[in-house]
Amino acid sequence: MLYLGLKVLHIISVIAWMAALFYLPRLFVYHVEAGPGTPQSETFKVMERRLLKAIMTPAMISSWIFGLWVAYEGGFFSSGWFHAKLTLVLAMSALHGYLARCVRQFAADTNVRSSRHYRIVNEVPTLLMVLIVILVVIKPF
Repeated sequence: MLYLGLKVLHIISVIAWMAALFYLPRLFVYHVEAGPGTPQSETFKVMERRLLKAIMTPAMISSWIFGLWVAYEGGFFSSGWFHAKLTLVLAMSALHGYLARCVRQFAADTNVRSSRHYRIVNEVPTLLMVLIVILVVIKPF
């Protein structure tokens, strides 16, 4: 029963983390288009900061905690598919760090990237998620 409860908490955490990873780069697209110093820009700064601090970072932390706990309880640490998944989750965490840095740059009005850049970045979590789900469900190795 512990394993199933941990799995539920892991899935809920991942859903929240993914939702934030999908939404934050989209906010950046709109933020770039609003331009620095505008009232819209100031609103986006608040939205980005709150999303990062209240949802995205706690969801990432709980995803890691419950995910590693599920892996321990399930005995997955010696499985090849788990090592591949872990590598992709590390990449997702690196993306999280990059987006956190972008939030700080927007807050300081020092962003130099285009809306096109953030549109491309917006696709990265989708690709990582698809690969992770395939690994978890199919367990190819």
